[in-house]
Amino acid sequence: MTTTTGTSTTTGAIQTATQQLLTSLNTGSGVDTSTLVTSLVTAEFAARSDALTSKASTLTTQISGVATLKSTITNFASAVDGLVGGGTLATQPVSSNPAALTATALPGAKLGGLSSAIVVSQLAGNQAARTTSAVASRSATIGSGSFTLSFGTASYSVDGTTMTGFTAGSAAPVTIDVTDASLDGIAAAVNASGAGVTASVVTDADGGAYLSLKGKSGATQAFTLAASNDPSGNLAQFAVGPGASGTALSATAQNAKLTVDGVAVERASNTIGDLVTGVNLQLAATSATAVSLTSTSPTSALSSAVTNFVDTYNQVLAAVQAQTDPATGVLKSDPAATALLHALKTLTSKVLLTGGNAETNGPTRLSELGVGTNKDGTLSVNAKTLARQLSTFPGSVEAMFSSGNTAGLGAALDTLSTGAISTVTGLGASTSRYTAAQATISTQQDKISTARDKEKTRLTQLYSAMNSKVAAYKSTQTFLTNQVAAWNKSDS
Repeated sequence: MTTTTGTSTTTGAIQTATQQLLTSLNTGSGVDTSTLVTSLVTAEFAARSDALTSKASTLTTQISGVATLKSTITNFASAVDGLVGGGTLATQPVSSNPAALTATALPGAKLGGLSSAIVVSQLAGNQAARTTSAVASRSATIGSGSFTLSFGTASYSVDGTTMTGFTAGSAAPVTIDVTDASLDGIAAAVNASGAGVTASVVTDADGGAYLSLKGKSGATQAFTLAASNDPSGNLAQFAVGPGASGTALSATAQNAKLTVDGVAVERASNTIGDLVTGVNLQLAATSATAVSLTSTSPTSALSSAVTNFVDTYNQVLAAVQAQTDPATGVLKSDPAATALLHALKTLTSKVLLTGGNAETNGPTRLSELGVGTNKDGTLSVNAKTLARQLSTFPGSVEAMFSSGNTAGLGAALDTLSTGAISTVTGLGASTSRYTAAQATISTQQDKISTARDKEKTRLTQLYSAMNSKVAAYKSTQTFLTNQVAAWNKSDS
C-alpha cells in the first residue's frame, strides 16, 4: 500500500507541469497557459496546504472526541443522580392501612427499624362558603364598594352550615376593593388580593350563578367576609360569618387530629412532615384502629443498582479508553481526557461514607461491596461479597446511594463530571483550545489561498507574454522555412 505525502504530491505536480511545458513548446499551437499555471501553482503550495488540511482534520476529530466524552460523562452522572434521587434505593415507610394514611420518606432519611402506631380521628378541613341565591347573569353589575376579609378561629352549628362564633387572629384584616361588583368581578378581586381565600363562580343546570369561597386548611384559617363599603346595599348578600343570611357553609375550618404512639396531636394540614422522623404523612381518612407504620429495606434494588452501575461504568470506560488509547486515541495527549480516565479508575477506592453515615466496621467504598477491577480496567461484581454486605450493613450500602449523603456515589460522580467538563481545566478548556487552533489554521489557509491567487496571476501574465514571443518566433521560423524552400525550388 502506497501512502501519498505532501512532498510526493508536490514533486508529482512539478513533474507534470514541466512535462506540460516541454510538450507545449514542441507544438505549433502555443503553450497551454491555463493548465500549466494551475499545475505549477498547485505544486508550489501543495505541501503547506496538505499540512494545514491534515491539522484541521485532526482538530475536527479531537473536537468530536471531546464532545463525545463530555456527553458520556455527564449522561453517566445524570443517570446515577436519577437512580439515587428516585427513591427506589432508600428504605421506605410502609402503612398497614393506605386508605387512612400513606407515608413517604423524606430526602436523606434513615428509616431502618421504623415502628409507629397512628390513629387518625379527624382530617384537616378548609372552610368553604357559597351564596344561597342564584344570580341570573354572572357578569351583570350588582354594585361597587369594598369587602373586609378577616382570619381567625370559628365555632359552627352542629351540621356545619352556619358560623356561630368567630375570634379574629393576629393577622390584619384585608381590604378588597371591587369596582365591578358582578360575581365574576368579586371573584377576580378576591383572588387578586392573594389573601389565602380562593373564589370561583359556579353555574347550576338552570344557568343560575353562585359565588363560591374556599380558605386554607386548619382551625386558625376560618374567615369572615363583610361589606365594609356598600353604597348600593347590594354587597351585604355576599357576607360570610355569624348571622350571615346570604351565604351558607359547605365545609368548616378544622385541624387534623391524630394520636402518634399514644400522644394526641393536631396539625393544620393533612400532609404532615414533622411527626415521625424522616417520614412525610398524607392523611386520607379517619381510622377506627391504629395504623402501623414500619419500613422495608430495598435490598434487591440496591443489589441491582450496584450491578447496573458497574455495567454502565464499563461502557463509559470503553468510550474514554478509545479516545485516550496510546496508539490510536485522538485525545491521547489531551490532559483533561487522561485526567478523566484516571478519575474513573480511582472511583472504586473513593470513600463514599463519612461521619455519622458510616456504620461501625461497615463498608465505605465500592471496592468493599465486592466491586473489583479487572486487568483491563473494567469492573466486575462479586455477588457473594455484595450479598453479605447488604445483609450485614444494609444501612451503609443504602447511604452510599443516598441523595442526602454529600460524599455518596451521586455526589462523587457529580464532582467528577463537573471537573471533567470544566472550561478552565477540563474538557471544556480542551474544546476552546482546539477551536482556537482551528481558527488559526483557517486564517493560514486563507493566506495561502490569497498567495495562490497572486502567484497564479503572476505566472499567467509571465507565460502569456512568453507564449506571445514563442508564437512570434514560430511565425518567423515558418516564413524563413518557406522562403528557403522557394529559393531551393527556383534553383532547381
